[in-house]
Amino acid sequence: MKNILVTGANGQLGNEMRRIALKGGCQFYFTDAKELDITDQQAIMQYMQLHPVDTVVNCAAYTNVDKAEDEPETADLINHIAVEHLAEACLALDATLFHISTDYVFKGDLNIPCVEEQPTHPLGVYGATKLAGEQSIQKIGCKHLIFRTAWLYSSFGANFVKTMKRLTAENESLQVVFDQVGTPTYAADLADVIYELLMADNYNNHQGIYHFSNEGVCSWYDFAVEIAALCGNSCAIAPCHSNEFPSKVTRPPFSVLDKTKIKQTFGLVIPHWKASLKECILQLHES
Repeated sequence: MKNILVTGANGQLGNEMRRIALKGGCQFYFTDAKELDITDQQAIMQYMQLHPVDTVVNCAAYTNVDKAEDEPETADLINHIAVEHLAEACLALDATLFHISTDYVFKGDLNIPCVEEQPTHPLGVYGATKLAGEQSIQKIGCKHLIFRTAWLYSSFGANFVKTMKRLTAENESLQVVFDQVGTPTYAADLADVIYELLMADNYNNHQGIYHFSNEGVCSWYDFAVEIAALCGNSCAIAPCHSNEFPSKVTRPPFSVLDKTKIKQTFGLVIPHWKASLKECILQLHES
């Protein structure tokens, strides 16, 4: 039986991993900052020596894109230095690192789906620190799979879906940007894929970087309209430009991820974003 360490277990993806772990088949160790400080290299080594860990699924990240501009050291500590520590521990103990990265490693100016091999060009601290984490894993050379994802949401934590569900219920009208295009990713779908790979047990034969999001393409405006419709909220949503909502960082205008590699390598069928959004909204209504 595989022994899996999940870091950042109280976040969106971490909580989805908790849910899917109920299926069994692996021994999971779920940790967040209170149980394991991944910025402490010695603490990581001690934990992984105490528990016979085969694979680490790193769901921990500093994800506040705007705040990262004011706290670059903290963002780098979590998104880069901590990842470096995990990679070093995995190398020393012959474990595999599953690491979650982001579409923000790209500039997003090509207007074609981003493939894994294309040049990276992060536009802010968040993307730069996540890219540095990826590069540390590759430099250290531990066994690894890096999953770049985008627009993550779930029934857990704070995210765009839950915010729009609330705002479209509270307001008669809203403006949402339409000039940023990508694909929403239901964290439950990403957790399902990770679990499937763990169960298949051949992931070490397919190391490298993979892109994963749901299928389809939309703007944040399109996403918000669909959320409101599924929630039965009659709020009038109008499209607007990004410059109408000033931000400390420029977000990639087109960050659709090409998923050909992960689908062909592992034989995946990925749900469309609208189908997965419907599943999430049903979860929220039930809870």
